[in-house]
Amino acid sequence: MTIPFSTAHQSAEAITHWCVRAAVAPLLAEARISGSMTSQLISGAVLTMLERDGDWLRVRGADGYEGWTHIGYLAPSNGGEATWRLSLGCVVREMNGVVRSLPLSARLTPTAQVVSGPVIDANEQTARFPHAAAAIAHSAATLFSGASYLWGGVTTNGCDCSGFVQQIFSLHGIALPRDAWQQALVGTAQSSDAGAQHVAADLLYFSDRDDRRITHVGIALGEGRMVHSALRRGGISIEQMDTADDYVARLRVQCVGVKRVLS
Repeated sequence: MTIPFSTAHQSAEAITHWCVRAAVAPLLAEARISGSMTSQLISGAVLTMLERDGDWLRVRGADGYEGWTHIGYLAPSNGGEATWRLSLGCVVREMNGVVRSLPLSARLTPTAQVVSGPVIDANEQTARFPHAAAAIAHSAATLFSGASYLWGGVTTNGCDCSGFVQQIFSLHGIALPRDAWQQALVGTAQSSDAGAQHVAADLLYFSDRDDRRITHVGIALGEGRMVHSALRRGGISIEQMDTADDYVARLRVQCVGVKRVLS
């Protein structure tokens, strides 16, 4: 795959900003391929290099999240990635003839030809995904439907709870941190009752720990419903939070707070 950039003449050591060229790249806790995956990096994302160990780079994403990834997944950033088209789940053919699938929220290189699937221009994103609670709830209820649970995952092929939440809000122009406990630091508190009739796009937080440190998050859909990515459900699931279902009852007990991100 060829990605145009203006820093091709620079040595890798001199490059501080990199762009993800793989459709999806792992972000690892250690500089080795067998390291545990803490998150994923999507095509077109721009990263700042913090440290280098051979072909491994410790990087920081736009959300401030840090970890290790391999240089084979990356290309030097050209600074214009934010203007690239946005994949809504498409298949493209690159200049070298390679055909590949790009996940939701990936950025298409300028020379990529769309083979199938939806794509929008960067300047269409706000209109397609407005900064509005009802729109966020609709995206949350539909765009990741059927996604399996994957620790560290952020795509419709597999996601964890906070990766799902971060990606949905990002589509609508709202930047949230990566992990659930970090996301809980954003917004204004509403209640600690998960079974209440929360406003769409409120975030519900839970803990299964004795110290009540937040370990799980879901998005309110209104009318007492919540959507989340849960290992217990195998992935994305919509819950009616006032039912007698054993798992939902456990979630209500584990709720540590509800916050509103939108003002």
